[in-house]
Amino acid sequence: MGGRRGSSKRRTDYGTVILHGCLVAALAVMTLSGLRIASESPGRAWVNAFDLILPSRFVWTSHMQAAVALVTVAIAYPIYLARAGLWGRVRFDRIRLSGLFGRHPMRWGAINVALYWIFYIALLSEIVTGTLMYFDRGNNLTISLHWSGMWIIGGWMIAHVLAHWKIGGVLQLLRIVRPSRLLPQPPRFDPADLLELLDQPASRLSDLQHSRMRRREAEFDRPGARQQFAPAGDQYQSMWSARAGAERFPSPQSRAAPRAVRPRRGGPVIQSNPFVAALAAAIAATSLMVTIELETSETLLIRHVDASDIPVIDGDTSDRVWRTAKPVYVLTGQGGNFDGKGETIVEIRAVHDGQWAYFLFAWDDPTRSLKQLPLVKTPDGWKLLHEGYEAGEEHAYSEDKFAVLLTKLDVILAGDRTFHASAKPLDGKPGTISGRGLHYTGQPNLFVDVWEWKATSTGSAGFMDDDHFGPPVEPTPAQAEGKMPYRGGFSADPGTANYSDNFAVDDPQDYRKVVRPLRLPKDIIAMTRALGDIDLDSNHGESIDARWYMTEIESVPYSRELDSRIPLGAVVPGVIVSGAYSGDRADVRCAARWAAGRWALEVQRRLDTGSPYDVPIGTGTFMRVAAFDHTQISHTRHVHPIRLEVE
Repeated sequence: MGGRRGSSKRRTDYGTVILHGCLVAALAVMTLSGLRIASESPGRAWVNAFDLILPSRFVWTSHMQAAVALVTVAIAYPIYLARAGLWGRVRFDRIRLSGLFGRHPMRWGAINVALYWIFYIALLSEIVTGTLMYFDRGNNLTISLHWSGMWIIGGWMIAHVLAHWKIGGVLQLLRIVRPSRLLPQPPRFDPADLLELLDQPASRLSDLQHSRMRRREAEFDRPGARQQFAPAGDQYQSMWSARAGAERFPSPQSRAAPRAVRPRRGGPVIQSNPFVAALAAAIAATSLMVTIELETSETLLIRHVDASDIPVIDGDTSDRVWRTAKPVYVLTGQGGNFDGKGETIVEIRAVHDGQWAYFLFAWDDPTRSLKQLPLVKTPDGWKLLHEGYEAGEEHAYSEDKFAVLLTKLDVILAGDRTFHASAKPLDGKPGTISGRGLHYTGQPNLFVDVWEWKATSTGSAGFMDDDHFGPPVEPTPAQAEGKMPYRGGFSADPGTANYSDNFAVDDPQDYRKVVRPLRLPKDIIAMTRALGDIDLDSNHGESIDARWYMTEIESVPYSRELDSRIPLGAVVPGVIVSGAYSGDRADVRCAARWAAGRWALEVQRRLDTGSPYDVPIGTGTFMRVAAFDHTQISHTRHVHPIRLEVE
C-alpha cells in the first residue's frame, strides 16, 4: 500500500512540464499547417479530405511561428538538462542497452530512452530540412525528407505514450501534468573525492564514506524526490534504494565517529535557475537567428543603360547587355513535372533605360511543351486530350508557362496575403474545383501585379498576360452553379487578349465526353504539317519549328460537312489565335526561345504604366517567379521574395 501511495504522488519538474507543453503545441500547429501547405503539392490532393480540421487562414505564418517556437524548445531543452543535471533521463548507456533484454519494467524504460533519440534525430531532420526550404535551398529530396519526418514524429508520439503506459500506467502518464519544483541531483563524480579517500587511514575510511552519504541524503531525501527522479520501472531504482538503505542503517562506527567534511572551496558562487537560464539562452539564440534572417534578402539590381544598349526582345540571349547584368539565381520547387523533380533554378537579369525595364528569365525545362488541350478525332467524335482538366488541375496536356509577381508588400510569407488555402476559403462564395485554394487580397483596392507567359497561347503574339490578384469578385451565374471555376480575386487587367479555347462541351463537369471544336482547319494537311512531328505523349516535347495553335485566317467555323472530310486520328489544336492584345492587358511584351532543355524569356515593360492594377518597377518593389512544366496550376515556388533595386 505504501508503494501505491507513493506512486500516486508521482510528479515531474516544472521545467520539463513547460517545455513539454510548448513542444506539443508547436508540433500540433506545425503538423496541421504543414498538411495544409502540402495540399498544394502535386499528388497530395487527398489531404483535402481533412479540410474541416485544417487551418485556412495565416497558414504559412502560423507554420513559421510554430517552427521558431520549436527551435527555441530544441535549444532550451539540452541546456536545461545540463544545468539541472538531468542527463540521466536520456542517457543511452550500457546499462540501458542491457535493459532492452531485461525484465518488463526495465525493458520499457530502455525502449522509451531509445524512442527519445529517434525523436531527437527526426526533429533535427525537420529543423534542418525546414530551414533549407525556408531559405529556398531545399531540393526535391529535402522536401521528401521533411514530409517523411512529419510522419515519423507522428508515429513516435503514439509510441512514446504507449511506452510510458507500459512503464507505469495512467499514473505515469499523469506525471506530465503534475509539476513540482526541481530537486537537487546526485553530485557528479569528482576524482578529488577518490584521491581523498585513498589518502585517509584505514580506520577513518568508513567514517568518511558515511559522512558523505549523510551529506547526499540531506540533498536527496526530500518529499517527492524518489517519485520525481526514480519512476517505477526505472532500472536505477535499485541503486537508489541501496544508497538510501546504507545511510538509514549505518554501522556503529559511523554513528560514533565525527563527521569529516572537506573545507569549502573559496571564490564567489553564482547560482541560477536552470529553466530560466535555458529559456533565456534559447530565446537569445533564436532572436539572433531571426534578426539575421530579416536582414538578408536577395536583391536584383536593375542597372541603367543607354538607349543604344537595350536588348532586342526576340528570345535571343546573346545581347551584350545581358553579359554585363548581374544575375540572381532562385531555386523554385514543389511544382509538377520537371522530370518528376518538381523544381528548377530560375536565372534573372534586368536593366532599364529610364522608361522601360528589361528582364531576362531563363530556367531549365526538359521539354518544349506546346500541347494545350488538343483535340483528336475518334469514331465517336472529337475527344479532348486531358488528365485532370475537369477538376481544374490539368497536369499533362498543358503548355509550358512562366509567371512573375510584383508587389510593394514587404512580407516574406506572401501566401497569407495573396493565396488562401482550403477548398472553400471564402464564406458565401463558391469553392474551388481543384480544392487547392484561391488567390485574392484581403483589402479593398489592394492589387498584386501578375504577368503570365504561355508558350502556345501568348507566345505567338509576343505578350505576357497582364493580370492581377485583387479583392474577391462576385461569381458569375456559371461559377455559382459550379459549371465554371471560381477564381477569387485573380483577374486579367482591363483589355483584350488574342487567344481562346477551341472547344465547347455540353457538360462542363465531364470533359471525357465528346466535345465540339469551335473551328476546323481549312486545310487539314497543312495544319498537320504545322504541328511538326506529332507525339501525343504528354511527357514528350515538340520540335523547334512546331506550333500548336490555329489562326482565324487558316480556319473556319465548325460544320458537319467539313468535319466529314477530316480523317479519323486527325489532331486539331486546342487554341485559336485571333485579334490583338489591347488595353492594360497588353502592357507586358515578351519573346521566348527553347534550346537544349532551357527556356529563355525576354520581357519588356514600362517602369510605371500608370495603371491601378500594375505595380511600378522601382527600388523596394518585390518580385516572385514561378515556372510551369506542362501543368495548369502546379507551378514551382519559392519563399523569399527578390527585392528590386533600380539604379
